[in-house]
Amino acid sequence: MLSRVMTEIAAKSRMEQSESEQFDAQAVARTRAGDAAAFDRLIEKYQRRAVAVAYRLLGNLDDALEVTQEAYLKAFRSLASLEEPGRFGAWLVRIVSNLSLNFRRGRRPTLSLATSEDDPGVHDDRLPASSQAAGDPVQSSEAQRAIAAAIESLPEQQRLALVLFALEAIPQKEVAEIMQCSVEMVKWNVFQARKTLKDKLAEYLEE
Repeated sequence: MLSRVMTEIAAKSRMEQSESEQFDAQAVARTRAGDAAAFDRLIEKYQRRAVAVAYRLLGNLDDALEVTQEAYLKAFRSLASLEEPGRFGAWLVRIVSNLSLNFRRGRRPTLSLATSEDDPGVHDDRLPASSQAAGDPVQSSEAQRAIAAAIESLPEQQRLALVLFALEAIPQKEVAEIMQCSVEMVKWNVFQARKTLKDKLAEYLEE
């Protein structure tokens, strides 16, 4: 029974993915043919994710909005070079990620620190309730600053993998596509990032 349910869920997920890629491919084709409104619909579809990724990497909303606007323009101008129109979303996020990292060179969130390589969710190793309580703003503020600083200190590829997989819950295969590396490398970067954060944030974690 469970096996059948899981099979049905997987089939539905594949169908939704196929429909999404078909929408992207058609919108890209229409944009290339001169339909600017089709590109607007692509941006509407991926805007939340694009801004979220930029914000996670930059820690400032104004900077994130500036970078995503630049990414949209770059994507529009480079659309002819997109070899897989159905993968527009991953391609756009890669542009946003690269521009965000470049922005950082020129011039932060609670998450699971579980080192299980396949777990993107927030399940354990959370900040203690006392540090998040509304009645203890000093501790809460201190914890958030510590988290932001710890994420900021991560090596570039580890930070990017953590943001995309653990914070934005993008599937590992798509993260690998965005980062242009293997799925195993994504897993390794996320594992190392979580391990580093657990060490640096030990005093804020639950016993």
